[in-house]
Amino acid sequence: MVLKLENVTKKFGEFTAVNDLSLAIPEREIFGFLGANGAGKTTTFRMILGLLDPTDGKITLDGKKVDYSTSPIIGYLPEERGLYPKLKVKDQIVYLARLRGMNKHDALKELEYWLERFKVPEYLDKKVEELSKGNQQKIQFLAAVIHKPKLLILDEPFSGLDPVNVELLKEAVLDLKEAGTTIVFSSHRMEHVEEMCEHLCIMQKGKPIVHGALKDIKRSFGKKNLVIHADFDLSYLHRFHGVTNTKRTAEGVHLQITGEEIAGEILQDIVGKGFIRKFVLEEPSLNDIFIEKAGASYE
Repeated sequence: MVLKLENVTKKFGEFTAVNDLSLAIPEREIFGFLGANGAGKTTTFRMILGLLDPTDGKITLDGKKVDYSTSPIIGYLPEERGLYPKLKVKDQIVYLARLRGMNKHDALKELEYWLERFKVPEYLDKKVEELSKGNQQKIQFLAAVIHKPKLLILDEPFSGLDPVNVELLKEAVLDLKEAGTTIVFSSHRMEHVEEMCEHLCIMQKGKPIVHGALKDIKRSFGKKNLVIHADFDLSYLHRFHGVTNTKRTAEGVHLQITGEEIAGEILQDIVGKGFIRKFVLEEPSLNDIFIEKAGASYE
């Protein structure tokens, strides 16, 4: 199930929310879609869902135009929660699954499987308002995947979840990918995107400013991170040539440097000044790249 956006633009009057966006997302792929608030992510999701029509350009799923006929093969977890608080989990999920074309028996079977997997089988007959925010989030996720969609859009899927439940949900998302679902995933938590996505797009003011394979993006960034923990003062290193950023920590410093050769020079400079407990050269993090590329408007 290949999702394609070709020169997609969306205008609201004079305001351009999405500006000439082109992406191709293959199946069995988790694609990271990033950007500060107001960058155009949610508008793009609504166009992929067929809720908004593009002003220009086209969106296709396996070459077919996105409209109400594609709705049963798409799952969507919105950033804003949209469950009915007074309804029981069972009634709510079965109702939503039937809207997607499932019969009641299959929907219940699938729901019981997921509740068991998420270690909450007792929630079947509970009202949504009786659940904690994190558990409501799990139920919202079930609503998005119950009908086994071919394309799944996850907007901030891990917000409000504790670390244990984040892992549960991550595992579920990776299993769906292995089963052949195409997944578009948006998050402010860069480490989740880094861990799960092979390709990504960073949006700013409706335009893609970084787009491609994560490993290529990191390679082209042209900077490295150097972590040094030592028993002597390292604060002077912010003046060292080739150091573009310095962050002091309780144990030492995190430096951003322009290349590996700078690390060698710094090592030569600090050897003999005292005990060095840690000296590690790391790839730039996605967080570093995001802040440099989209930092001006990041919230």
